[in-house]
Amino acid sequence: MSDPRAQNAVPLVAVQLLALPVALWGRAQEHGDELVREFILIAGNRERRPGHEVPVALTELIEQLTASYGGFTAEQEIVLADAALAGVAQVDLTFHVPAHTADAVVELNAILDAADEYCRAGEHLLTLATPPEAVAFRRWYLGEFTRQIKGEPPLPWPEWLARNPD
Repeated sequence: MSDPRAQNAVPLVAVQLLALPVALWGRAQEHGDELVREFILIAGNRERRPGHEVPVALTELIEQLTASYGGFTAEQEIVLADAALAGVAQVDLTFHVPAHTADAVVELNAILDAADEYCRAGEHLLTLATPPEAVAFRRWYLGEFTRQIKGEPPLPWPEWLARNPD
């Protein structure tokens, strides 16, 4: 398999996620996977039926992001999965992504917020809204991409959490 960075002519930006809490990542990942599975079932054939706009939008966005950025994150996903299996408490990761990743991250965060509202409405889902600790993790995780792509230094999870106690 070839390195996606070698195929990509755009300059890449290093994004470091420092002191990433592996167990919390695992819980957030599990919730996200449950949500996506349920949204795929609701979205079905991509019909734009009333009340199903959020599931369709989220599943389409995830497909787009996977196609566009999956090659930039595959190695880190393996490191995280291995760390979870080994019971490692935290890891440091470095991603090398195109600068336009920041726009995709903002869009993903917005649609995940909309998905949480959709879950809270409780009309079509069994999956509950994202737990508060996983929302905080998502804000930090995705926020680090936008911050660092703008040139700001990495902010480790414990420091971000201390600055954002809510």
